[in-house]
Amino acid sequence: MPSKKDFPEVIKTIREEDPRFSEAAYHFVRQALDHTINNLKKSGTKPSRRNHVSGQQLLDGIRVFALDQYGPMAKTLLDTWNVEKCEDFGDMVFQLVEHGILGKTDEDSQDDFADGYTFEEAFTEPFLPKSRRTTDS
Repeated sequence: MPSKKDFPEVIKTIREEDPRFSEAAYHFVRQALDHTINNLKKSGTKPSRRNHVSGQQLLDGIRVFALDQYGPMAKTLLDTWNVEKCEDFGDMVFQLVEHGILGKTDEDSQDDFADGYTFEEAFTEPFLPKSRRTTDS
């Protein structure tokens, strides 16, 4: 659900209150959300409610979007934005919710972003030789 609020102004306000993550990280999360919604629609999996995705769906979408957009540089970029774990995505999402950019349901929680995946597994291992991977990806 698009907000009438000015996204860059909201990000500026959020970062004045909590400067942990770069402005680019918030733009990335928003783009990854749009990408996730579009991919769910294309795959025939409709978001549960009007363009609503679960925390786990968003984490999966963020991983796919980051790998598509940035390839082997995804983890490096996330590091420069000070995004180091899935919970950081949850923090950003819920900051955007609090400022009226994104919506949530009563079932949504920041805990939905806990223990999603390690950044090493998600963003580094896909580019390692098979002999050095710890997973079968």
